[in-house]
Amino acid sequence: MKKIKTVLVLVLGMLVLAACGQKYEALPINEEVDICAICKMQIKDDAFATQLTTKDGKNYKFDDIGCMNEWKKQNGTENIGMDYVRDYNDKEWIEFNKATYVYDDSLRTPMAYGIVNFKDTKSAEAFIAEQGVGKIMKAEDLAAHDWKQSQNMMEMMDGEGHMSEEMDSHSEMTEDSSHK
Repeated sequence: MKKIKTVLVLVLGMLVLAACGQKYEALPINEEVDICAICKMQIKDDAFATQLTTKDGKNYKFDDIGCMNEWKKQNGTENIGMDYVRDYNDKEWIEFNKATYVYDDSLRTPMAYGIVNFKDTKSAEAFIAEQGVGKIMKAEDLAAHDWKQSQNMMEMMDGEGHMSEEMDSHSEMTEDSSHK
């Protein structure tokens, strides 16, 4: 009887440890089928794609970090297992809470929220120096951020958001090229 109790305790302990150590992984973007959970537009396999996985294993993908923020506003954050953004330079997935962000309303992003993600502060600072605009933010700063879409950017895009193909370039990130 004592051996059965010991085995049961060990099995329960392993189950608890397995549940606590649940890993969430970012999924690849498939441009042919992935659409943004909020704006329903195609998600490009680019530096602006974001995603989150809920604790019950559902994955939601977004074309812009602003859309992911809108999802969080509508659904809360309690059930999020992990959320990811991509590094602007190499498109590597980064945990949302570990990324560094650059914001300026003149920065071109798919839905005109003007936020670009980086894996470290040094890369973000280099981006600001190159573009001549931007403010460094951390995930906790985004909680208090005013998530307005730039109306100027929306008008420059196709009217519904999303950059036209010729605007969708990393080489021309700002509304005013004199910022470069």
